[in-house]
Amino acid sequence: MRYMSSTEIREMWYNYFQSNNHKRLDSFPLVPINDDSLLWINAGVTPLKKYFDGSMIPESRRLCSVQKCIRTNDIENVGKTARHQTFFEMMGNFSVGDYFKKEAINYSFNLLTGKEWFAIPKEKLYVTVYTNDKEAYDLWVSVGFIEDHIVKLDGNFWEIGNGPCGPDSEIFFDRGEKFDPNNDALEKFKNDLDQDRYVEIWNNVFSQFNSEEGKNREDYKELPSKNIDTGAGLERWACILQGVDSNFDTDLFKPIINKISEIANIEYKGQLEFKVIADHVRAITMALSDGASFSNTGRGYVLRRLLRRSVRMGKKLKINDSFLYKLVEVIVDIMKYSYPELINNRHLVETQILEEENLFHNTLESGEKKLLELIDKNKEIKTIDAKDVFKLYDTYGFPYELTKEYLDEVNYTTSKEDFDNYMKEQKLIAKKSHINNSNMNIQNEVLLNFKEETEFVYNSYKEKGKVIFLFDGEKEIDEIVDNGYVILDKTCFYAESGGQISDTGMLIAPTFKARVLDVKKTPNKQNLLKVKLLDGKIEKNVCVRSEVDESRRRKIEVNHSSVHLLQYALRKIISDTIKQAGSYVSDEYLRFDFTYTGKLLDNKIIEVEDYINEYIKNNIDSNTTIMDINKAKEQGAMALFSEKYSDKVRVVTIGESKELCGGTHIKNTSEIKKLAIYLVKSIGSNIYRIEAATNDRIEETLLKSIKSYNDEKIKLLMKAKNIIRDAHNQGIELEFNVDIKTNPPLSYKDIIFEKNELEYTQEEVKNLEKKYKEAKEKIENDNLSKYLDNVKEYDNYKYLVIKVENKDNDIVKSLIDNLFNQINNGFVLIVNVKENNINYFLKSNNINSKDLLTKVLTKLNGKGGGSNTFSQGSSPKQDNLDEVLNNITGIINE
Repeated sequence: MRYMSSTEIREMWYNYFQSNNHKRLDSFPLVPINDDSLLWINAGVTPLKKYFDGSMIPESRRLCSVQKCIRTNDIENVGKTARHQTFFEMMGNFSVGDYFKKEAINYSFNLLTGKEWFAIPKEKLYVTVYTNDKEAYDLWVSVGFIEDHIVKLDGNFWEIGNGPCGPDSEIFFDRGEKFDPNNDALEKFKNDLDQDRYVEIWNNVFSQFNSEEGKNREDYKELPSKNIDTGAGLERWACILQGVDSNFDTDLFKPIINKISEIANIEYKGQLEFKVIADHVRAITMALSDGASFSNTGRGYVLRRLLRRSVRMGKKLKINDSFLYKLVEVIVDIMKYSYPELINNRHLVETQILEEENLFHNTLESGEKKLLELIDKNKEIKTIDAKDVFKLYDTYGFPYELTKEYLDEVNYTTSKEDFDNYMKEQKLIAKKSHINNSNMNIQNEVLLNFKEETEFVYNSYKEKGKVIFLFDGEKEIDEIVDNGYVILDKTCFYAESGGQISDTGMLIAPTFKARVLDVKKTPNKQNLLKVKLLDGKIEKNVCVRSEVDESRRRKIEVNHSSVHLLQYALRKIISDTIKQAGSYVSDEYLRFDFTYTGKLLDNKIIEVEDYINEYIKNNIDSNTTIMDINKAKEQGAMALFSEKYSDKVRVVTIGESKELCGGTHIKNTSEIKKLAIYLVKSIGSNIYRIEAATNDRIEETLLKSIKSYNDEKIKLLMKAKNIIRDAHNQGIELEFNVDIKTNPPLSYKDIIFEKNELEYTQEEVKNLEKKYKEAKEKIENDNLSKYLDNVKEYDNYKYLVIKVENKDNDIVKSLIDNLFNQINNGFVLIVNVKENNINYFLKSNNINSKDLLTKVLTKLNGKGGGSNTFSQGSSPKQDNLDEVLNNITGIINE
């Protein structure tokens, strides 16, 4: 067994399986591609689900990968154990309907023990097998495994919900007596109990059955395509092959920890804080580089939680300034050989982390202060109300987990259940994610086995073909007499993919007519047409004419090409760091999501829109070329950073815009005629969305977009009209001059105009309200004498008790200040009688205002509060109001 760096381990894994005819897959991004069912890629097999559930056939049925993964279900254990990480790399080899158990076991044993490979002594290895899997047991013996190193366990069966499942076989490494202080590790291992000596390093899942709810395992049917799915944790292998005690002592973590030690000026001696920071910032760096971003929900919330936890750990090490961004360079240096994209993304990641650190530092102090107040306030019961915990999150940006860590340190409790009720929406999203991620679709044997080649014809709206396959959603059928699915040997119907919606249209033959409602891709990449029969019946081998809804398709093509121009313009006008994060193209509108760390300014968006329309006017041709992917990259073709592409790719070029794309497009930009952006918004931290319309959809779409502005302006104008009317009735004359623009909107400039006009109207109405209020205050204050005539004296001071009706409380407060300044010594009580309740205001300087008002309100079934000099309160309507007010001196005497 030789020392190996983490990079050498990765490369040897790839080399071994490539030498055994496996196709090397580079790691998929941590952010799932076109899969909203889970937050992160959390296992090596996760991005390959489409192959294992039968929805897509891979280019090679033998695959190998080293996949980046994130799991945060037990984040609290990070740093407390030798092997818990949030980010980790899972090495795997996979067979999709090719080799099975015998070959998989041979590959594992040869790779582990072969002298030219990892050369681990077989005496150091143990395996577990499913109790009833005699085949696996015998195969391990046959390859030369020591028989008493094979342990049967009932738990060795991989099964999560309905879908592919099967027995598995885990491989363990014996770390020696050093990790077996009580000499009981072997017995614990054989009973599937926790211990530190025998460490799992590889798991082979033999996916051979179809799990069905309500059935016993022995009754599960075998899969039509048996699969092998394995996973081997790179960090654990590095720990073993580098001869260190924990994953944190490997070359994957030690340089990060050394940098933390340098920043903190504290020697590392295994402290928890160092390990948590190193783990968390590694996960954050890898995730941000793959297109994730900080936010308050979903995966962005996970990253925010990791960063804030790291900042707090830094504070424990007396690091009070932003520092996490300084660790990015170290992480890039460790991982750059295997993940070169980190080099280009480094500065972007550093910027995002620094911004988030600074943001958290701004809120952390106030949040900590509030939490400490709550701890002190509740020291008798040692529990914090979940409502207060939620307020810490909602107001101060303090995550529940961070609060919980504080409370654990001082032995306080709170209710997670009650907190979850306040976070109900996020909880439902998380629950949905968990459910959807918990099983793979059941393989459809019919679609998997139908492999006849078909042709999709670009740049065509009518095409002749032949019916070669009929499907009812579960099985192949001979004829369709109502609704069903059809595959043609040749068609011009586009299947939904790459953000572009599918075509609709008609299938016409001598024996039938059918409406095409939708088109999807089968596992073997045929276009599957969902049809509704209008006349006759559909049978196999019938010649048919495909007729795409041409008008609809042309609108889709216009919008798809416009998305390409939009991306090009954004990168040229605003920043070449902009990266696509998704798109949607229909016949009605286009949507483009992208990442950008700066702020989007309205004038820049207008510039982008103008640039695109100028581009359109130049009548530029669109060209499509099939070429080698490396050549496409050399030519600067843009690609969706999270997508995987074949060796041969389709490159769409429109002038200087060049993108990898399988969609349908215009022939010349003149077909677009005009583009208008109508929506620009942030959909997450550093993630933006632009929506736009083209041609005859512009006016209607933009009118809908500005409707909310106009509706709000109308409400404001009505409010202004009411203010002017009320003011006139009181002898106050006010002016207000704001008109609503009625010209039809044609561009983003009009959207910005409407937005600015609304803001202007809001400001003008606010000023009108202010003028109205000032005028009313002036009237009241000009008439102070009528109130001062009622001033009385009592016990060497003056007092004034007056009753007014339906006054604004702000006017009353101004009035009481002016009256009190006039009498100078004593108190003023103003009672404002309104339609449904009564408000009380009391100001004084030689009698306790709060005590006096409390006594008054007690007699009037009211409540109030305040200070020694000013108090206020309210009560429902009371018949004895005048009686109480006339007896104010009696109340004072009490």
